[in-house]
Amino acid sequence: MAGGPRILRPDRAQLRWDMVDLESQIPADHLVRVVWSFVEALDLAALYEGIRARDDVAGRPTPDPKVLLALWLYATAEGIGSARALEQLCRNHAAYRWLLGGVPVNYHGLSDFRTAHGAVLDRVLTESVAGLMAAGVIELDEVAVDGTKVQANAGRGSFRGAGGMTRFEAAARERVAQLKAELVSDSSASERRRRAAAERAAADVAARAEAARRKLAELQAEKARRTKTHPGEEAGKSEPQASTTDPEARVMKMADGGFRPAYNLFVAASAKSQVIVDVAVTDRRNDTGMAQPMVTTILTRYGRAPRRLLVDTKAATADDIVALATRPEAPVVVYSPPPPDKEGASPATVRQRERKRAKEPPALKQWRARMASPEGQAVYARRGAIETVNGNLKNHGLRRFFLRGFAKIGCEALLHAIAHNLRRALDLGYVWA
Repeated sequence: MAGGPRILRPDRAQLRWDMVDLESQIPADHLVRVVWSFVEALDLAALYEGIRARDDVAGRPTPDPKVLLALWLYATAEGIGSARALEQLCRNHAAYRWLLGGVPVNYHGLSDFRTAHGAVLDRVLTESVAGLMAAGVIELDEVAVDGTKVQANAGRGSFRGAGGMTRFEAAARERVAQLKAELVSDSSASERRRRAAAERAAADVAARAEAARRKLAELQAEKARRTKTHPGEEAGKSEPQASTTDPEARVMKMADGGFRPAYNLFVAASAKSQVIVDVAVTDRRNDTGMAQPMVTTILTRYGRAPRRLLVDTKAATADDIVALATRPEAPVVVYSPPPPDKEGASPATVRQRERKRAKEPPALKQWRARMASPEGQAVYARRGAIETVNGNLKNHGLRRFFLRGFAKIGCEALLHAIAHNLRRALDLGYVWA
């Protein structure tokens, strides 16, 4: 007697008890265990002091801040920047479920936590790098600095000039007033809640419009100053505009040659180990004069400045090179290619240039001689490490900021820096304990 195939069909209506052993699902050398070991070793007393749920106070307990920090560090290391995506991973992905260990989270809480503790994240970066230095894993003798453009969370169409900004502000204020009036006249509780939420959203738009107006005034003043010193260059530029989505973003020329709303992220890293020692987010379109502020920040963080600083042309101005070379505590030797001389200059121009350079301070003369020597060029070649660091950051999700405004994207940048350092420490054979 012929019969059909004997198979097991799914029965999704059947109730089952499943035994879940989270420990067995994560390999011993998994990155998520490294992240948890790192967070466990941190002093996060400041985060616990802010928790309002106490033993002698009524209310539900809050998720452990160490769990939330570990979630964001691991998510950032994996290129995840969305709080909603992280919430979904916490339900479905074994590594995130292992980190949670049953602690409930939602995207609101995750999002709020990421932007509420910038000072703590800044301290974590400092203390973790200091720990690697104390263990002899990295050194600060040679630091490379570079800026990289990161696209802002704003569209090109959100930028408006003076006339467009006035119309946008008026429409935003009118919408807020309309929603307030409707909220007062409506007696339905559920509808009142919906309208209250809509009013808060409209108020947020109005606040961003006001911030964009202030930014526009700042850009107009900047253009007026530059018109006095560079009239020909400014004459060909369009009128300043500011974004009503992210007022602090500016349109910048990106690496691919296109122009998009972006921020300039400056990264300082140990040239040998490629461990990030400092990050700074600005709205400056170029790197001019950023060398000395970065050295000051590094000195503040770690109590010492690098011996050699590797930067691109113009990142260290002539004044910066002299100031760093003549520091009373310890000199910082700058390795930066001098700007190329103009081709086809007349003999008179060449003689004038030579006379001017003959009068330069000794630090500048030493810098020119250093960069003309094979030894100096070999040292500067190690600056390529910072390009690798920037590439790794972008390959792990930092091609576009998820957040808006300096304060919030500063937290996002710090998370990326710490997560990058965790990966580098693992590659260098360091185990957090």
